[in-house]
Amino acid sequence: MKKILFSIIVLIFTINLSAQRIKDIAFLEGEASEQIIGYGIVVGLAGTGDSYRSSFTIQSITSMLKRFGITVPQNDLKTKNVAAVMVTATINNYLKPGTAFDVNVSSLGDARSLTGGTLLMTPLSGLSGTVYGFAQGSLSIGGYDIDTPTGNRISKNHSLAGRVPRGGILKQALPGADFGANMVKVFLREPDLTTASNVSTSINANFGTGVARAVDASEIVVQIPDALAQDKIGFLSQLESITVEIDQVARVVLNERTGTVVSGSHVRIMPVTISHGSLNITIRSNPMISQPGAFSGGSTQMFNNMMPFANQDSSKTIAIEGASNIQEVAAALNSLHVSPRDIISIFQALKEAGALVAEIVII
Repeated sequence: MKKILFSIIVLIFTINLSAQRIKDIAFLEGEASEQIIGYGIVVGLAGTGDSYRSSFTIQSITSMLKRFGITVPQNDLKTKNVAAVMVTATINNYLKPGTAFDVNVSSLGDARSLTGGTLLMTPLSGLSGTVYGFAQGSLSIGGYDIDTPTGNRISKNHSLAGRVPRGGILKQALPGADFGANMVKVFLREPDLTTASNVSTSINANFGTGVARAVDASEIVVQIPDALAQDKIGFLSQLESITVEIDQVARVVLNERTGTVVSGSHVRIMPVTISHGSLNITIRSNPMISQPGAFSGGSTQMFNNMMPFANQDSSKTIAIEGASNIQEVAAALNSLHVSPRDIISIFQALKEAGALVAEIVII
C-alpha cells in the first residue's frame, strides 16, 4: 500500500483590533499610480539565453547593433548569452523626474536562466504610450538553474524572473495630486460602513466637530480648517497620522489546493457536535504459488492474492459548546487531531449547518 503524505500549512490569522493610522487603511483623493511596461534585452548570460527559435531576440539584437553602426547578418548571430525580457514597474504621482525606482524583469523567450544578466537601457511607457522613464542595470535573481557537463540539473526557486533594484529612472512625472482648495476626500482601501464612521468620528475629535463627514462605506469628505488652510501639507500629515478603530467582516478563507486555512478574529461557532470518523483501508499482498503434479507437464505459477482490510476510527467526536473567538475555534478543531484538509471540510459543513458565523471564501 502506498501512502501519500501532504505537507500542509494551517494559518490562524488574528486581526488586531487596536487602532491603525488612516494612512495605513486609506488614501487621499488625487493620489494616482501608473503601471509602466517595456521590452528589453538582457545580456551577459552564461549560455542560458534564448535559442535560435526566439526569432524576435535575433531581430532585436540586429536592430540594436544597427543603431551603433554595426551590421551583422542574422544568420551569423548567436543568442545563447542574450535573452528578450519584459520590464514592468509601478510609479505614483509623488515621484519627481530623476527619482530611481525598482523594476521587475521576466523572460519572454525560451531562456533557461537570467542569472548574472544585465538589462540594457529599456524605455518604459504607460497605457497611453507616454514614455515615463528608462531602466538599466544588473539583475537580482532569487534562484539558480545549473546544468552540469554530465547532464544533471540543479535548480532552486525561479531563475527566469528577477528585479533591478533602483534600476529605473523617472524622466516624466505623472500629473500631480490636486487636493482642492478647502477640502480633501479620504477613500478607504477596504470599504466598510463602521470603519468609515470611525474615521469621521476620529477626525472630528482631532480637528473639531463638522470637519469630516462619511459619505458612504468608502468615502469621507474632510473640510480643511481655516487655521490650517495655509499649511495644507502639515494638515494632511496630521490627518494621515490619526489612529482609527477598524472593523471587518467575519471571514474564513480556504485554499483547497494547498490546504491553507486563514480565519479572521470575528469568526464565531455556535454550539454544535462534530463527528469526524476516519476510515482506513489497507490492501495486503498475499502471494500464492501453484505447483503442478509430477510428470504432468505443467509449470509452476505464482499469483498475488490481494486481500483488503478496513477499519473505522469513530473516536474523533467532540461537542462544541460554542466558540466566541478564533483561539477557541482553533482549540476546538485541533482537539479533533485532523489535518488542515479535514478542517476545510469541517468549516464547509459548519457553514451548511448554520453553526459558523462567518463568510467562507474559497480560493
